[in-house]
Amino acid sequence: MKIQLKPVVTEKAVMMIESQNILTFQTRKEATKNEIKKEIEELFKVKIEKIRTLIRGNKKYIYARLKPQFAALDIATKLGIM
Repeated sequence: MKIQLKPVVTEKAVMMIESQNILTFQTRKEATKNEIKKEIEELFKVKIEKIRTLIRGNKKYIYARLKPQFAALDIATKLGIM
């Protein structure tokens, strides 16, 4: 099943991209960390070091830290965030 990933574009999310190499997404609440990791890695051709999630209301926010050899800034530019 495809996971619907929606990039989060806030001041905090942009600061995390620049300083910590972390991409922030919003998805459905039922998605698991393994499904999310696999989807992001296949979609953007990157490797993820760590995934953190936050459930607020009926939404799940994903903080995906990329491995150092991959730049979150490049992905953000492709998505039109930066």
